[in-house]
Amino acid sequence: MMPVHLRDSQVPKHEQLRAILLHRCTKELQPGDLMPSERKLMEDYGVSRITVREAIGQLVNDGHLVRVRGKGTFVASRTVQSRLHLASFSEEMRAQGLTPTTVVLFARLESPSAATTRALGLADGEQTYHVKRLRLADAEPVSVDDAWYRASLLPGFIEHDLSKSVYEAVQIHYGLTIDRAEQTVKATAADSDTATLLGTKRGAPVLYFDRVSFSGDEPLEHTESWYRCDRYQLSMEVEGGRRTPQRR
Repeated sequence: MMPVHLRDSQVPKHEQLRAILLHRCTKELQPGDLMPSERKLMEDYGVSRITVREAIGQLVNDGHLVRVRGKGTFVASRTVQSRLHLASFSEEMRAQGLTPTTVVLFARLESPSAATTRALGLADGEQTYHVKRLRLADAEPVSVDDAWYRASLLPGFIEHDLSKSVYEAVQIHYGLTIDRAEQTVKATAADSDTATLLGTKRGAPVLYFDRVSFSGDEPLEHTESWYRCDRYQLSMEVEGGRRTPQRR
């Protein structure tokens, strides 16, 4: 559609322009595409620089656009959203219409760390399978998963294809299901290795997950994960406790 000058109406011009640009960056353009300059938008839609900056600023705050100093404003990568329910990364990505892929960085049998020994309730000398993977959505890096699995419950685990869903592999090959998980989440800064894998800068903000997954009463998996904050967000439903009516 050819741009037309915006008219005064009950909808402010910056909201009209925001709607136009939102349609363009979500329906017409691809992540990484360069948006028109402020001057071009002013000319195309007959609006002031303040109106353009207000509309673009809202889209940046909402995560649809990203500003790069000295280069311009670009369409942001699509944000992956988690509902904080028990599902594999692959399931979450497919549910959002994204294509999940996994790069297995290494998979080996080794002695667990002290933290994993505590998390999985392991006996002295008990071995674990250590698997580190890079997870991507539509070929964009989203997370790094560093996981340990109880070797006594999953013999020969690393002989299977771990580039697919681990939860599916556990169920298919061992008849075990992941029933529940306990996890903590906090914000932290990416170290050099994590930043390189995620394609971001050292010290960039990331979401850190520490998770223990269970099959029945047996702790099966201990995972540490680092997610790019600009490509992953959490959403949840919060309910208040119902109050019991008081008699008077």
